[in-house]
Amino acid sequence: MSTTRKPSWLRAKLPSGPGYSAVRALVDENKLHTVCQSAQCPNLGECWSRGTATLMILGNICTRSCNFCAIQTGKPTELDLGEPARVAEAVAKMNLKHCVLTSVARDELADGGASVWAATIRAVKHLNAKTAIEVLVPDFKGRMNDVDTVLDAKPDIFNHNIETVERLQKPVRVQARYDRSRSVLRHAKSRGFTTKTGIMLGLGEEAHEIEQTLRDIASDKTDIVTIGQYLQPTANHLPISRWVTPEEFQNWKTFGLGLGIGVIESGPMVRSSYHADEQSLKFTGTEHLNTENSLASV
Repeated sequence: MSTTRKPSWLRAKLPSGPGYSAVRALVDENKLHTVCQSAQCPNLGECWSRGTATLMILGNICTRSCNFCAIQTGKPTELDLGEPARVAEAVAKMNLKHCVLTSVARDELADGGASVWAATIRAVKHLNAKTAIEVLVPDFKGRMNDVDTVLDAKPDIFNHNIETVERLQKPVRVQARYDRSRSVLRHAKSRGFTTKTGIMLGLGEEAHEIEQTLRDIASDKTDIVTIGQYLQPTANHLPISRWVTPEEFQNWKTFGLGLGIGVIESGPMVRSSYHADEQSLKFTGTEHLNTENSLASV
């Protein structure tokens, strides 16, 4: 199948409607960053139209140079100490029951930004006692004391993405490692947290490698997994090796569930926080969330 043209199942919804406008206004007014914009998420139109987004803390410049990611790489600016309060206020304004927070990697900081992560989680909890908080964090270079700083703030779901199969880690993630990411997830699980990870397909992985990755995820007792299609952000990023069909995504979901993984969201348009509010129901015990009180869709 040619990779020069997107197949019909990858048509994204264009931004429109009052939900989109409301989220855009909230983000702009509070000077917030979203991974929806910075990572060029194809679901931005759908998610913002239904009143959802994923907030990105610690700025919008990443110290990593992953070859799949559209987020700007470079030297970050100084820390914005007012950011945690603004994030908490945004969650309160939307009266959210579930929110997702993510961040760029800040390897130039001694703690990788863990203290800001903790401050943001606590600020959201202070203003939004009934809000379930999902965090999608970097690996903090495998420093478990920094991972513990985040965990001590007690998020409801701890997400860290493996991104791809073991063989492709170096060309895809550059500064990250498969074993290190797995150790971060295992550490969070050992402390009793609900854990989550995600992988992309279409980067050159082979079927037996996907199978092994899902077996590894299951053996680490990870609770939630997302599987989606890799999309090349620019000509300078890794090319797409193939378009994965919806049928194959369904097959991998069936395979993963058979291994004992609790929840799997698998499909061409799935991203790390796609329908995160619905995924969390099994683990947070919250009631079904409508489109006006969730902040999780990338």
